[in-house]
Amino acid sequence: MNTSKLSKIFDITERQDLLSQLVISSSGVFVKLCFALIFLLVVCSLLYLSEKALRSPWGRMMRAIRDNEDAAKAMGKNVVKQHLFIFMLGSAIIGFAGAMLVTYDGLFTPSSYQPLRYTFLIWVMVLLGGTGNNYGAILGAFVVWFIWIQSAPFALFVINLFTSQLDETNAIKLHLINSIPYFRYLMMGLGLLVVMRYRPMGLLPEKVLRN
Repeated sequence: MNTSKLSKIFDITERQDLLSQLVISSSGVFVKLCFALIFLLVVCSLLYLSEKALRSPWGRMMRAIRDNEDAAKAMGKNVVKQHLFIFMLGSAIIGFAGAMLVTYDGLFTPSSYQPLRYTFLIWVMVLLGGTGNNYGAILGAFVVWFIWIQSAPFALFVINLFTSQLDETNAIKLHLINSIPYFRYLMMGLGLLVVMRYRPMGLLPEKVLRN
């Protein structure tokens, strides 16, 4: 009788532990799905507003200032004012993106700032996707993210392929395996060189709008 009671207690305890683990894992998935939905809504909203602004008279004026400031001044446009306005608008969008990043990561300190992650990769995304094209920037972000994620598994596969004849304790093989995270930088550089060589305007170049 005592044995049966103990087994029931253990069963209840195991069920409680299993249920708590299930709730914790499910809550984590739910939070990530909520963040993904929020980010998707923000990206779609910014893309829609950017496309509307691009095809508006203000967008045509900004393209004219970008292409030839002197000609825009000759047409009576206040170039300095528009430069300040676009700087303020871009800073506001970046600030909003930074707030979303801190919300997702939970904490951001100046010492945790990584120029490679928060500056270099952003420029690579824009250059790969295509400058002057909003859809190109989104495409470049997905391409860079895919390369960044898959570089380490691909590097490990290549290293194992070419060092299959070496012993597992070989110094060269161990050094290459320990250097796998740095292959991401190599892949980023190679990808940027290939695109700049064969597609200097990016994967999706800027479209010439006929107004």
